[in-house]
Amino acid sequence: MSAGVSIGLVHDYLLVMRGAERTFAAMAACWPEAELHTLLYDAEGTGHRFSDRTVNTSYLQRLGVRQGGFRRLLPLFPRAAAHLPVSQHDIVVSSSSAFAHGVRPRAGAKHLCYCHSPFRYVWHERERALGEAPQALRPLAARMLARIRRWDVAAAGRVDRLVANSAITQKRIADFWGRDSTVIHPPVDTARFEIGVPEDFFLVVCEVVRHKRVDVALDAARRAEQPIKVVGTGPDLERLKALFPEAEFLERISDAHLGALLGRARALVVPNVEEFGVAAVEAQASGRPVLGTSEGGTAETVAEGRTGHLVPPGDVDALAEAMRHGDFDRFSGEEIRTNAERFSTEAFQRRLGAEVARLAATTG
Repeated sequence: MSAGVSIGLVHDYLLVMRGAERTFAAMAACWPEAELHTLLYDAEGTGHRFSDRTVNTSYLQRLGVRQGGFRRLLPLFPRAAAHLPVSQHDIVVSSSSAFAHGVRPRAGAKHLCYCHSPFRYVWHERERALGEAPQALRPLAARMLARIRRWDVAAAGRVDRLVANSAITQKRIADFWGRDSTVIHPPVDTARFEIGVPEDFFLVVCEVVRHKRVDVALDAARRAEQPIKVVGTGPDLERLKALFPEAEFLERISDAHLGALLGRARALVVPNVEEFGVAAVEAQASGRPVLGTSEGGTAETVAEGRTGHLVPPGDVDALAEAMRHGDFDRFSGEEIRTNAERFSTEAFQRRLGAEVARLAATTG
């Protein structure tokens, strides 16, 4: 890439450090001088991970909204994304699972979008999103989602190059946006994890929202009479605590605590069809198998019979059977960790950097 080319990096919202935010941090490390842009930013919530960088936010930042309340701003995000100040950049690289791909680079600039997923609430999770809205507000919510869907397609059509985080995301990009894309799997910092000594509990690690299907894992553990722990917070947490009092809910824990917990789990349970699923690779980096779904990201990252077991999504009985009779103790921790190292941060950065360099070569 020629000297003097200005690169700007965009992410939906930097409020906490989860899989998409860790991916964005790895992207940011590729271009340490690049300005960062996001709709909402919480330095404390992200552990000050980006405090040494210039972070430009949207005008919604002054509302003071944090992780617990940002979903209320949903109708406002498309316009806010379009007004993020990216016009000074020759290359814009966005990291989007919702709105970041809607930025408006200047004429002649190029835009590459790393897509974690087309916005689920207007596409493959639309009916669930409407079901969670109060009955009286559903017609209004349906119109709002339809409006965002039209905006979403138009925004995707303006992107110069699309990169998908997995095969299932690549298919959704084709189905929903009518666009081709290249797959580059997200980065996992495998060096953070060590092979541990397993104990007798299953583990779920995710944001506790309904589409993650944590209830499926908890129901299966109850049927199999197996102990299970849940790491994560979210709007579905209190409901699940009431429904499954026998489960242990650890809510938010430190990275060090999570690393130790992954190494001690009998297996990590991934009950939802994930676009990729960073936690599944982190568990394998800890030498522990994954009990996941046979569709989505775990089908790409888990080797059936060697690094875990896969069951049909949503099949509580199959999941319970695997918990009860799965031979998790026979797996080789070293072999499982070797599989995880395919998804290293270095491999991600090398491939993404090459994609951006190819795009930069087409600029005038």
